[in-house]
Parts: sequence; C-alpha cells; structure tokens
Amino acid sequence: MFENELQTRCAICGTGVLLGLVFVVAHLPFILLIVPVAVLFLGVVADPEETHAVWYGILNTFGIFDLSALTDAERANYTQKRHYFWFGEVGMAGILAGSIAVPVGIFLAGRTENSLAFISAAILFLPLFVFLPKLIQWAMKTDTDAVIDMFGKNEQVKKVFWSLFVVMAGLVLTRVVDPVTVQQILGILTSAGT
Repeated sequence: MFENELQTRCAICGTGVLLGLVFVVAHLPFILLIVPVAVLFLGVVADPEETHAVWYGILNTFGIFDLSALTDAERANYTQKRHYFWFGEVGMAGILAGSIAVPVGIFLAGRTENSLAFISAAILFLPLFVFLPKLIQWAMKTDTDAVIDMFGKNEQVKKVFWSLFVVMAGLVLTRVVDPVTVQQILGILTSAGT
C-alpha cells in the first residue's frame, strides 16, 4: 500500500470516513468528530513519506519496527521527518494507555463521583502512557538504542506527560483543597513568573 501514493491517500481517507461513521452510529459527542476529520485532512494533504514516518512510529511503539529493513536513502529521508515518527509514537502510546484507563474511569463513574472517576482514570493513564510502550518494547526485545540513534530521544513524551501531570495535579488540588486556598496558590504561582 505505501508504494502507491493514491492507494495510501485513499486508505487514510477511508479510515477517516469509517471512523466518522462509527462515531455517528455510536452516538458519541459531536466534538469527537474532530478526530475523523483530522484523519481525513491528513489523508488529503500529508506527504506519503510523512505518513510512513508516522506509521513507523506506531510500529515502534509496538516493538515491531525493523530499522534494518530501511535502505540508507530511506534512513536519511526519515531522519529528517523525525517529528512525524514521534507523533506516531506519542499517539499510539496515548491510545494504548487510554484503552485501559477509559474503561477503568467508566467503571469507577458508576461507583463514585464523575470528577473522582475522571481523576483516578487520568492518574492511571499517566504511568501507562510512559511505561506501557517501554514494557511492550522490552517484551519484544527491540533494539531501542538503534531507533534512538536514528531519530533521537522523543522529547514529546515528556512534554505530554508533564502537561497532563500539571492538569491532574490542578484537578486533585481543586477537589482536596478549599477554593480560597487554591486561589492563593494560583496567585503565588502567577506572581512568581513576573
């Protein structure tokens, strides 16, 4: 499929359309249609080599990316598209972690408050987001050092992790501490930056 540009674009656009139909048939919130529209948009405008780099990032998350299968020209080309590779890694790590954390959150929502269930699921999501791909790669005995040598260290995982961590800490703080104390802490934090 990846050798023919038209087939690649049709496959990506078809995935976006099917995903959109699933969201409509499942009566999911309308805002979630952003995901299939983004996939459809990428199928139309993305360069197939960028799509390959995203695909290789997804495969690397599962520990099945074989770096030795690439020619020297492909290595040089994909090294220049490292952000797409990282996007594939981060996106798949988020999907893997969400496939465990979301059902746990839904389960907890029936037994406790929605905000507490959401916070618990998000706290579970963070370590899964970081360590589940590493555990899969370790189990598959992949050569992660060779991938790091070619694409560099994925700094996007750290950015996503710390962004989610700060948001979760804020949610926990608002649940545990009274509103006046939260406003004082926010005042201290915002004045410290000036």
